[in-house]
Parts: sequence; structure tokens; C-alpha cells
Amino acid sequence: MATSVSIGPIRGRLAPTPSGYLHLGNAVNFVLTWLLVRRAGGTLHLRIDDLDRARLRPAYLDSIFQTIRWLGLDYDTGPRDPAEFEKRYSQLRHVGEYQALLDELRQQAGLLYACTCSRTTNLPPSSLAATESGCHGCRATFSTAGAAWRVRVPTTPILVSDAWRGPVPVDLAATMGDFVVRKKDGLPAYQLASLADDLRLGTTCIVRGDDLLPSTAAQLFLAAQLLTTAGFAQTEFVHHALILSAGGQKLSKSQQQPPDRGIMGAVSSPRLVYAAVAQLLKLPEAAAESLSALQRAL
Repeated sequence: MATSVSIGPIRGRLAPTPSGYLHLGNAVNFVLTWLLVRRAGGTLHLRIDDLDRARLRPAYLDSIFQTIRWLGLDYDTGPRDPAEFEKRYSQLRHVGEYQALLDELRQQAGLLYACTCSRTTNLPPSSLAATESGCHGCRATFSTAGAAWRVRVPTTPILVSDAWRGPVPVDLAATMGDFVVRKKDGLPAYQLASLADDLRLGTTCIVRGDDLLPSTAAQLFLAAQLLTTAGFAQTEFVHHALILSAGGQKLSKSQQQPPDRGIMGAVSSPRLVYAAVAQLLKLPEAAAESLSALQRAL
């Protein structure tokens, strides 16, 4: 497996959400991102995605910093503790910036439409759900209270250039459908906020699990519609295999055991995380002894 990204200095990021305690998959992604960025002589930013305030808990936020320390990782920019995060780095400080991008998208005829349908509404998964005037299911308009804003996705695949795999075509219509960019509460949705944050931070390398390939495609599509986001197309992406549960299921914050501390409560030391990273990178078993052993083996 290729284990490198671009030769020159890069800027990567850790981007957890404080909506639950971090699980093994989150920890593996952190270590893998750290290894690739440090190997390339790059800088690493801690970005915490906190727009979902309904699920944010102080304990979840604090555990992000605890988990990073427990793993032995460092980063160059970003908050050092929950208080500094809330004061200087919360995504709520950038709502105006997100809204400006939403307004720019809305000005493009036929790109966005309003929708009040719920996730459980039986709608087609793609832009077949929408007419020129709006959603087939609800007929909402942009002035409808509590309406989300959706993007009409293309019917042709988006090509994602992966540093490890090469070009990967992603059919957004089949995998994600017309995704939300503005939620029913008026706040920006993940796809738009993540794109805006990465552009502001100057992120040049994004390391994600395979399950986020559709998100990468969605953000590349959004960036192509905006005048100020052209540089996002030059971002280097790495999509790694997911860490699955013993039953072969994708790990979830809400389903993990024990539920009270996440990965730090599940294992006695980070060596299990290092071992999972070593296996992912096809490194010798001895590489799992420590973070420095992983670095040497890589």
C-alpha cells in the first residue's frame, strides 16, 4: 500500500465532532492523519465541528482533548482546551461566512431547492425528487418556515482523486441524493461548513474513512459551483478502510461499549490503536509497540 502523500509540506487536520465519545475508528483516523502529516513535514490543525449543538456535551468536548493526549499526538494550531475552543474556535463564530456561501449557491438558478420532508419520507434518493419549482414531496419554497435547502446533485459521477487509489468515480445521485446544505434550523449543514472551514484553514490534505467518499464528492461538487473555492479541487484526499466491530459493523459513537468513555474506556493503552493502524498500513507487528515505532516503520 502506498503510504505517502505529496512531497512538499502539507496542512492536515483532525476534525472530530463532540456528539459522543470517540471510538476506535476515530482514534485510528487521528493517528493515521498525524503520521502522514508528520512524515511529509506538514502542519496539523485541530478543528472541532460543533454546529450540532443539540448533541454536544461538555464531557464529549473534553474527551477529544483527553483522547489526543492519550494517543500521544500533538498538533500545531487550534484550541488547547474546551474553554479556548468555545472562546475562539467554535464554528458558531463563522455562521456569517457559511451564510455568504449559501447565498452564493442560492443565486445560481436551479441549483438549490427548499424541502421540509423528513429523513423517513419516502422520496427518490436523487434530484428526481425535485421539480424546477421545488420538492415533489412537500412543494416548499425558500420562504417556507422550517425548510431545509438541498442541492440538486448531478446525474453523472463525480471523480474523486485519491492519493492511495487514484481516480474514484462517485455517483452522488445513488449514494447521497440531493443533500442538505442548510438545515431546518437555519444553520449550515456539514457538507458546506466543512468545505468552508477547510478553505479558511488552508487544508491541503484530508484523511477520511471510506464511508466519507460521498462527502468528498459532495464537497468537490459544491466547490465547483462557488467562485471562491476553486482551490479545494487541489486538495489531496486519502480514504482508508474502516475499522469494523467484531460483528463486522461500522463503529458508531452511540452504540459503542463502554458508552461512558469511548476508546479510552474500552482498552487499557493506545497500543490497540497503534496495532490497528499498523495493520491498515500493512506494517510489521513490531510497529504497534509505540507511536515512535509506527513512525520508524512508515
